[in-house]
Amino acid sequence: MTDIAEETDSEHYLLQAKVRTPEMEMSVLGANVAAAADLDIAEINPANPHLFREDRWQEHFARLRSEDPVHFNELETAGRYWSVTKYDDVRAVDGDWETYSSASGITLGLKEAPTSGNIQTFIAMDPPKHTEQRKTVRSVSAPSNLRNIEPMIRERTAALLDSLPEGEEFDWVNTVSIELTTLMLATLFDFPMDDRSKLTRWSDIVFAIPEPGGVIETQQQRIDELTECVHYFDKLFEERRGNPGFDLVSMLANGEATKDIPPFEQLGNLLLLIVGGNDTTRNTMTGSVYGLNKFPDQYDKLLADPDLISSFVPEVIRWQTPLSYMRRTATRDTELGGKQIKKDDQLLMWYISANQDEDVFEDAHVLDVERHNADRQLSFGYGIHFCMGSRVAELQLRVLWEEILQRFARIEIQDEPERIYSSFVHGYSKLPVKVTRK
Repeated sequence: MTDIAEETDSEHYLLQAKVRTPEMEMSVLGANVAAAADLDIAEINPANPHLFREDRWQEHFARLRSEDPVHFNELETAGRYWSVTKYDDVRAVDGDWETYSSASGITLGLKEAPTSGNIQTFIAMDPPKHTEQRKTVRSVSAPSNLRNIEPMIRERTAALLDSLPEGEEFDWVNTVSIELTTLMLATLFDFPMDDRSKLTRWSDIVFAIPEPGGVIETQQQRIDELTECVHYFDKLFEERRGNPGFDLVSMLANGEATKDIPPFEQLGNLLLLIVGGNDTTRNTMTGSVYGLNKFPDQYDKLLADPDLISSFVPEVIRWQTPLSYMRRTATRDTELGGKQIKKDDQLLMWYISANQDEDVFEDAHVLDVERHNADRQLSFGYGIHFCMGSRVAELQLRVLWEEILQRFARIEIQDEPERIYSSFVHGYSKLPVKVTRK
């Protein structure tokens, strides 16, 4: 089997340890960044991961939406890139795959990435390859399948909530959000339940920024652990080729567009599905508890009228925005928002900013369980790359809150959350809470 360092040296999440990434550069340059009001507009760089760990991104995006909605930055590692921060501009980029391609990657990348051994995911492809590979697995979120899995989701959710201690502080992230989403992901993959914590770990390390004491400390650690992921799934692929079921591994192992992809190249699609099924939903589950505590009048409304769950679910997905951005790369010279975009420039579509655009969402910073247009949120993207797992995520959130409202008078946070050190994954590593049963 080919060495992973050779197979994956051009992809953002498997760079060799000696390669300096944009995230590493910004983690040094961006420490102790000033408040947005104290910076010249040209100095603002919303891709700074410190802004997200410190929960200070809001003011930086507000200035960009107001003063420079298509905003230029340049880094030694990444080269030229633009932050697209207004709702209509983000939709315009996301909806035009011919001008703004996904094929070079979905996160801020290296200016001069190697070209050999590139691992791809179908989210980082353009038609027709994107269409063919996406079609292989999209049936997992078909309405008929959702109806089949809802009773299982409800049973698991109810059992977990029933097991929570009353009046005793515990971590909502680890106890509830991670457990529920990992159970769901293991089911979708038909992954051995005893090993399901591996899925959480692999998801956590994909976009983690190496730092002492962090999720990972070096790029080499990421390579070593994702090598284990490749080998583990390679065994599952071999088993499912001869005995397929209705699960994501079987679909990839037997699909016409994916069955002949070598194991290390298949890693891209696996990580896409792992992160898409784990990080995003779990962070919105946590964000829902945090948001309702931050806006207790909205919590009161939801408690008084559980029918509001139907509007609360898209609203909390908007308010949380679990993936802050997606990247595109210009295929030609073009113009956006009055700015001249050059061929090969990177563009970051900031969903987290578009979902805060006051021109679309009144009082956008507020979590409003009765918001009439919450379903216009862009957290799932727009166009051909619209998240195929969106309905599964919405189902999990709906069931969770239906079961919560039946059991608890309140879930109260005990302290501010600890947040993930990333400008891509917008999430939480810890949220201390106490529950009071009805």
